[in-house]
Amino acid sequence: MFKSPVAFQKHLSPKISVDNENHAEGSIGLSRRHLLLSSAWVGGALLIGCASKQSTPKAAEELPISPFEAYLALNVDGTVTVFSSQFDMGQNIYHGLATLVAEELDVPLSIVRVEGRAGNPKFYGNPAMGGALQLTGGSSSIPGSWQRYREAGAAAKQMLMTAAAQHLQVPINRLRAVDGVIRVANTEANDTGTAQTARYSELLSAAAELKVPTEITLKDPSQFRLIGKDESFRLDAKAKSNGSQVYTADLQLQGMLIATMLHPPKYGAKVKSVQDAEALKVPGVLKVVQLPTGVAVVAKHTWAAMQGRNALQVAWDESGAETRSSKQILDHYEQLSLEKGLPALVPTDKSRSSAANQLQAVYRFPYLAHAALEPLNAVVHKIGEELHIYGGLQMPDVVQATCAALAALKPEQISLHVMQTGGGFGRRAVADADVFVEATLIAKALDFKHPIKLQWTRESDMGYGRYRPAHVHRLNVGLDADGQISSWQHHIVGQSILKGTPFETMLKAGVDSASTEGVVDSAYQIPNMQVEVTHPDGPISVLWWRSVGHTHTAFVMETMLDEIAHTSKRDPLALRLALLPKDARERAVLHLAADKADWQKPLAKNRYRGFAVHQSFGSFVAVVIELSKASDGTIRAERCVVA
Repeated sequence: MFKSPVAFQKHLSPKISVDNENHAEGSIGLSRRHLLLSSAWVGGALLIGCASKQSTPKAAEELPISPFEAYLALNVDGTVTVFSSQFDMGQNIYHGLATLVAEELDVPLSIVRVEGRAGNPKFYGNPAMGGALQLTGGSSSIPGSWQRYREAGAAAKQMLMTAAAQHLQVPINRLRAVDGVIRVANTEANDTGTAQTARYSELLSAAAELKVPTEITLKDPSQFRLIGKDESFRLDAKAKSNGSQVYTADLQLQGMLIATMLHPPKYGAKVKSVQDAEALKVPGVLKVVQLPTGVAVVAKHTWAAMQGRNALQVAWDESGAETRSSKQILDHYEQLSLEKGLPALVPTDKSRSSAANQLQAVYRFPYLAHAALEPLNAVVHKIGEELHIYGGLQMPDVVQATCAALAALKPEQISLHVMQTGGGFGRRAVADADVFVEATLIAKALDFKHPIKLQWTRESDMGYGRYRPAHVHRLNVGLDADGQISSWQHHIVGQSILKGTPFETMLKAGVDSASTEGVVDSAYQIPNMQVEVTHPDGPISVLWWRSVGHTHTAFVMETMLDEIAHTSKRDPLALRLALLPKDARERAVLHLAADKADWQKPLAKNRYRGFAVHQSFGSFVAVVIELSKASDGTIRAERCVVA
């Protein structure tokens, strides 16, 4: 989702130093020069690296930066709790982080629990994105967590092994740890016939008295029992299968009121006037609150809030609203693609600029809604001088800072409760903290006397969401007399996701890389390649969406290569291999997919195959699709091979 560290709130901590020293290719970790390790015995649990306050913002101001602060607790009941810096919205990251810890700690996954933590960028800033912000996105959760969560597990194990050596009175090199039990190697029992073993839970208080080791030994990948294996079920599989998993939509607090929103019917429209008399007549409706983003109805239960919303009479000021249809917007973009754009990639190789044949194509991509299974929601509850916020916290630091300002509180007075969420796809990472701001303003309008759950309806989620930007691609590709590519002109038109947000500083010479990724950084060595971009302004709200720009750029690059292969009568696989450098990782997945799909084997009548390969956020994928066409014209997908 994001490509570089950003700090846009003055209260956020400085960037954590990042290097790749002594790490495997592709892994990201914190330099050992910046680690200060600690441990504590709190509430009957050994907390690795944790001081008296586990993860509160106040503690962040008092403690040194450490990758082990509040990452791991070993409990007296034998269970292990992993404190996740990453937000789980269905992508299974809780299971992933639990696996990293369990591997190094040598415990079964079945005894591991995971809790989301937030509100402390010093502890939970994402190292893969510079460490200044806690955020989940860009497929960075495992690369950013790979080192620090494994080290947390390994540090805990080394401390337990030291405590066991003292307890069993044997050298530490004679001890082995398996599934949470430390035993003396090659010895079944001592002189009294009692097996020499010690459970982790028996060693916690003794281990808490030890210093955290400064030199931590991690397992060699050849020793992995869990990482990279598929024998274990997801930690949340049972809860999600039997319905016991609690989402924000399920949350119930004593005295809680329910709110829902009426948003403008058109983007850019604002409330002109509100008549709420009929809404207030609905049984259960308690209050109508006008907000900058629309009108909220607060009620005793969800049905009353929805019925009250339907009874509202709102006049909208549409003077600044988007009134064009999607087709009209894309038609306008297509016209803009004929004009000069901002340079995103300037050609360097003009040695083969002559073209015997020109291929032209225009691709149009619509706005797309995130359509997560759980519509947006948030819960706000003030207790004393502390404001508790529950919800899908994909970018919690932003929520903490923004809502603190709205509630006239300090950031450390905001207590964030990270809920597992029914889908995100980037939608929960917004720079203006939209649903949390609305919930806070509603609670404030009621003097924070009640917990408020703001639940968007599906209509609001779809009609007033943040869309993947619509895009138009215009291509003009030149082929020489031998059918080789001699030039590639490419103009991309679409709204910028970053423009007008605190992330606008990430624009490079006005170009938003979220529109051009997958094209300007393509592995294909295409001669005389020129890429331009145009970012039209407009009131429609846009946002990163799943794999962001790759959702349209991959389609354009791969289908255009198929057009070239068809025109030049070349094999699509051979064409791609010829354009890729010898060390390109794409070559491996291309060869594997072709081999498994029997690419060289002739197809039966009315059978067709297509090839595509792309790299996105560190993943390299090749796909072969085989189709059939029936006599009535029906097309059926017969086979899909993915490498």
